Amino acid sequence: MTSAGAAAAAVDHRAAFDLAPIGLVLSRNRLMVDVNQQLAEMFGAPRDELIGKSFELLYPTVAEFERTGERIVASLDARGGYADERVMKRVGGARGGELFWCHVSGRALDPRQPHAAGIWSFEDLSSRRPVGVALTPREREVAALLIQGLTSKQLGKRLLISPRTIDVYRGRLMRKYGAATTTELVQKLIG
Repeated sequence: MTSAGAAAAAVDHRAAFDLAPIGLVLSRNRLMVDVNQQLAEMFGAPRDELIGKSFELLYPTVAEFERTGERIVASLDARGGYADERVMKRVGGARGGELFWCHVSGRALDPRQPHAAGIWSFEDLSSRRPVGVALTPREREVAALLIQGLTSKQLGKRLLISPRTIDVYRGRLMRKYGAATTTELVQKLIG
């Protein structure tokens, strides 16, 4: 490829990243190395206020940031892929501090070092799934995993707590959402 061809390809890749219809982040050691415009708009902050910052900024609590990091490490597939739905927090703008459901997927470039470098996509689910009910950080985590159809035993393993504790959280969620069954709870969580 000629240097002009390489330059054109680089511009095309940059434009694709910047103009993607979904939020994109390039990361290194859980820091945002680059973000696209869609992600900046989703979280209500200018790109330059996000670049170089920790992903912690986008989480409702530090504990959720830390536990999600642990869950990613434990759940990567063989190619370094990971996906889930979780509650995130808008950084600024008119909706600053607002919590919203977000689908996050991506991959670690080296599965042996999950947080060393990666690319992640973020899709705002708030139009289809409002947060609505006030939940504790742990309830948000349990709710996110219930949506995936995991059993209490699987949930407990992912969150490093007992299946009985999961059942307690599931009961709290069912009361808060007015659900009689786990299936009804999941339907209400999905919206």
